[in-house]
Amino acid sequence: MAAPSGGRADNGYGGQAARRRKGPSALATAYLVIYNVVMTAGWLVIAVGLVRAYLAKGSYHNLYYSIEKPLKFFQTGALLEILHCAFGIVPSSVVLTAFQVMSRVFLTWAVTHSVKEVQSEDSVLLFVVAWTVTEIIRYSFYTFNLLNHLPYLIKWARYTLFIVLYPMGVLGELLTIYAALPFVRQSGLYSISLPNKYNFSFDYYTFLILVMISYIPLFPQLYFHMLHQRRKRMKLKLNQRILLQEKASPDINLLHWKNKQTLQQAKSILHKKEKSNT
Repeated sequence: MAAPSGGRADNGYGGQAARRRKGPSALATAYLVIYNVVMTAGWLVIAVGLVRAYLAKGSYHNLYYSIEKPLKFFQTGALLEILHCAFGIVPSSVVLTAFQVMSRVFLTWAVTHSVKEVQSEDSVLLFVVAWTVTEIIRYSFYTFNLLNHLPYLIKWARYTLFIVLYPMGVLGELLTIYAALPFVRQSGLYSISLPNKYNFSFDYYTFLILVMISYIPLFPQLYFHMLHQRRKRMKLKLNQRILLQEKASPDINLLHWKNKQTLQQAKSILHKKEKSNT
């Protein structure tokens, strides 16, 4: 299952700011900046390709063929994120990141690429558009976060647009897998039948059905996790704004604040940040 627009369930890049305070090497930071800039540019190429193909054809049908190669290249390039976690460049779970990255790579190669008949399905465009917008936002967020200059608009987009993009992508993925089922059953794609010298059998058709069923428990968990992350991140931004306004106007009447607890939390956060910087 693809990750939400919030991205990889905050797969470590959300913690890059914390890692910077611990003093990562300049080489590692430079590499991550370059990687994220390249990935942002790559997904922008895909977005432009979709728009150009739509304008040329005057229809949204069969747009997949116009961006097939860059989609495969840059989605496969996300495999490097697993290595980032494995080598400690990004402080995140290798297992979680691998699951989230491999789910998209699987859909790209083992379903859409392997079952040619589904490439003309509108459901493919559904998840491709969701992925494209998601990844442009996600890699832009990582880049600016590493440079310590994160625009609020990008932060807002990262923690808000997933509300629509994630269900949209999941729907496209499920419909695409469902459309592939009859062709997989008919061709026996990737299936291994008995007898064979390894005494092992595998039914790819059944496997795809199990993949679809796995969305039932996984989708709500990841979606509500990102909703929690959104409340947490947006609340922190609000607290920082309140505190900045108070510091800019020392004579402000605190009784005007309806939520004194929020102000106290903002003060506590800033105090901890100031202590960590000293």
